[in-house]
Amino acid sequence: MFERILQEIQQHDTIILHRHSKPDGDAMGSQIGLKHLLRENFPEKTVYAVGDEPRFFGFMEDSAMDTIEDTAYQGALAVILDCGAPSLISDSRYTLAERTVRFDHHIFCGTIADVEVIDTSFESCCGLVAAFAKECGLRLTPLAAQSLYTGMVTDSGRFRYDCTTAQTFSLAAFLLEQPIDTNEIFRNLYADDFASKQLKAQFILKIRFTPNRVAYIYTTREEFAALGVDTFTVSRGMVNTMADIRGTDIWVNFTETETGVLCELRSSRYNINPIAVKYGGGGHAKASGATVPDRDTAMAMLADLDNLTGEAQ
Repeated sequence: MFERILQEIQQHDTIILHRHSKPDGDAMGSQIGLKHLLRENFPEKTVYAVGDEPRFFGFMEDSAMDTIEDTAYQGALAVILDCGAPSLISDSRYTLAERTVRFDHHIFCGTIADVEVIDTSFESCCGLVAAFAKECGLRLTPLAAQSLYTGMVTDSGRFRYDCTTAQTFSLAAFLLEQPIDTNEIFRNLYADDFASKQLKAQFILKIRFTPNRVAYIYTTREEFAALGVDTFTVSRGMVNTMADIRGTDIWVNFTETETGVLCELRSSRYNINPIAVKYGGGGHAKASGATVPDRDTAMAMLADLDNLTGEAQ
């Protein structure tokens, strides 16, 4: 499955790793993991990781992004990780590279790179990169393995979501052959300070329901500004305060920002991806996102989600 990507890597002296903007654990894990996998197995090559700041995932070792000039892309290979749409790629200079490849596990929405491996059977892009390492017989380092394992944990919901398969555990076992401190990973990912607990409590009190029990939270720009926290914390960070409510199979978090209303869609039962795509977004069958221009459009999306639940009842 990975032969052509391996050939591209072998044929280029400079490799520049990109992932989606506003990175989650899978985006950061796949980027850091592949960076150190390539450096270990191809020490003669120059490998960079670029993009916006890691924010919450700054605790991950070697998460600081490289600063490079445009000239670095001359004759280079750009690798795009965990990203299903060109508009979401952090640092658009990947288009300057001589060749491009992509590893992704999102639902296919269109070709981005010259060579692509897209497989939605993987719970995470990190799992896909781990499979690449295993299938190609590449040596793992402890840091590569730890980074990839972190992404597998986050995108599988601690191996809870139904994207978790026997393949997931097989690759996790492969990574755990390296000396990984899993306790440290989980402490960094899931330990909360008291202020974070208080914030989640505020958001729980904001939960509302549609007639067909779609749960939603809507945060205005004024409310957002008053919280004094970053976009990730309010948008993606709070969406799962609505998870596991009995009788609710779809939930969505709306956050007004200067660039539009961020929409984080989740479901435990239905494929909500077509609705995200309808509004210019994408993602997975049960976890997708989009950015819409205003509240009216966000409410139209909510009505579509409500209709999806109602039609299935």
